[in-house]
Amino acid sequence: MLQRIQTVYLLIAAIISGGLIFVFSLWENTEGVPMFAQDYITVFIAFLASALLSLVSIFMFKNRKLQFVLGRLNILLNFFLLGVFVYWSLSLPGEIDISEKGIGMFLPIISIVFLVLANKAIKKDEDLVKSVDRLR
Repeated sequence: MLQRIQTVYLLIAAIISGGLIFVFSLWENTEGVPMFAQDYITVFIAFLASALLSLVSIFMFKNRKLQFVLGRLNILLNFFLLGVFVYWSLSLPGEIDISEKGIGMFLPIISIVFLVLANKAIKKDEDLVKSVDRLR
């Protein structure tokens, strides 16, 4: 059942987490050099883990409960990334490293939105299956 709407949402979340990090910079330093996710290994691994969780979750369509749990885990991972970005941008005194914030810092927010939509659709499918099982 790869034709469900949550597959589209999870694929978009995977593209955001795994592909757009190479296109959009996280921020620019004081010299004006754009800094990307691959410049920071922990952020890069977290983004790739989020993309991998989304892709694995797509193929867990037979086990909707596990798919739902993987989606929640992915949301937590993206909240962790968002927290790291907020911490880095607010705790550095005098903006030593981060001069201008880029759109890459907001990629976890966009990914969270699509993951929440996917989890909502997964829950709707699970409720539909439960209601049909009651009729048998």
